[in-house]
Amino acid sequence: MKGKVIIMKYIAGNTDFKLKNTAVTLGKFDGLHLGHQLLLNQIKSYKSQGYTTVMFSFLYHPSNLLSEKEFELIYTEEEKKAKLKRSGLDVLISYPFTLKTRSIEPEAFIRDILVDQLDAKVIAVGNDFHFGYERRGDVSLLKKFEKNYGYKVIACEKKRSGNQIISSSAIRNELKEGNIEAANAMLGQPYSITGEVLHGRRIGRTLGMPTTNIIPAQNKLLPPNGVYASKTLIEGISYPGVTNIGYKPTVGAEKMRGVETYLFNFDQDLYGKVIEVSLYTYVRPEVKFDTVEELGVQMHRDINMAEDYFKKLKVK
Repeated sequence: MKGKVIIMKYIAGNTDFKLKNTAVTLGKFDGLHLGHQLLLNQIKSYKSQGYTTVMFSFLYHPSNLLSEKEFELIYTEEEKKAKLKRSGLDVLISYPFTLKTRSIEPEAFIRDILVDQLDAKVIAVGNDFHFGYERRGDVSLLKKFEKNYGYKVIACEKKRSGNQIISSSAIRNELKEGNIEAANAMLGQPYSITGEVLHGRRIGRTLGMPTTNIIPAQNKLLPPNGVYASKTLIEGISYPGVTNIGYKPTVGAEKMRGVETYLFNFDQDLYGKVIEVSLYTYVRPEVKFDTVEELGVQMHRDINMAEDYFKKLKVK
């Protein structure tokens, strides 16, 4: 018998909702890293008791409201939503972050949102969690009202990867440096890029190596331009390959950074399909070759290196 399929409810940009009997985790959740997964697992452990599991976040990263520069996200809203659908979460709330919601007093947030709207019975947060106007709310304030409102607070310690505390900021720094393996260790899964396959220039096909092309969202944080060993998720099946991030300088230089992937032993029409490309390790920087033929020779080298990488990964 197949397991029950959980359909996640998605509430975005809307303050008018009402839930019952929930186990809630709150935070920014950019990256859905190991620390976030710990919180998610805490609330999911209450599902057997009949609680509805809820992740409460904000639709736009708070920095977007406080700065003119668009904040780069490890995972975009659509990517985060897709990953959480696979996690077994019942409800994802992306609350609108506006000047009005930013000004909510901490006690009002507890009373009006956590208790009245969410009917929270279990609240799981990181031990450094802050909320409400000027971030004046914290774990001690949540615990202060436990008996008054009949909920239980679970405060989790920060997780570590080696000597480093796991955080979205630390992951961003590793990604910007191209340290994919270090970022993946903190994420607890390979960093990925999701997008719809678009028509490219078909240069790979002329070289006998057809590729898929996607253009990431503008607010997506990408690692440095270059070639990476990758795996691509297509309709639930993962295919190893090699991915180039950049502008394709050899064949005329694109205006936007793209993600081009060659999949080993795969030749199906993917145009219009949404795929998820996961990066495993950095192979080399993006280079402009003098001829397309030189590019083809290097692509074969890249493929061999990526194949060797995945063979060694399997042995481990």
